Amino acid sequence: MPLGSKLKTVNIRTIIPAAFYAAVGVIFFILLPITNFPPHVGIIGILSLTTAYGLSRKRGWTIWFVVILFFIATTFSSYTLYYFVLEDALLDVSTVTYLVLTWVVTAYLLLKRKTLES
Repeated sequence: MPLGSKLKTVNIRTIIPAAFYAAVGVIFFILLPITNFPPHVGIIGILSLTTAYGLSRKRGWTIWFVVILFFIATTFSSYTLYYFVLEDALLDVSTVTYLVLTWVVTAYLLLKRKTLES
C-alpha cells in the first residue's frame, strides 16, 4: 500500500493519544536513571509504551491499560505533589500537566472506546 493512501486512512484522533502515551513512556525511561532506578517509574514507562502500541494498532485490550494507567498516574502524581510541593516549580508544573493530560486522554478514550474495538 502506498504511503499516501496509508496517510489518508490514519485518523489524527487516534494518533494524539498514542503519541501522548509514547512520549510519557520515553520520558519515564529517561527519568529512570536520573531517579536511581525506582521500579514504579519503569513500570509506568513500560505500561505507557504498551498502551501507545495498542492504541496505534487499535487493540481491544488497550482500554484496560488506559484505565490502569489512569489510576497509577493519579496516585503517582498525587504522591509527588503532596511530598514535593513548592520545592521545585518545574516538578510541580510537569506533574500537574501530566495529571491533567492523563485525565483528559483517559476521558476521551473512554468516551470513544467503540473506535478502539472496531
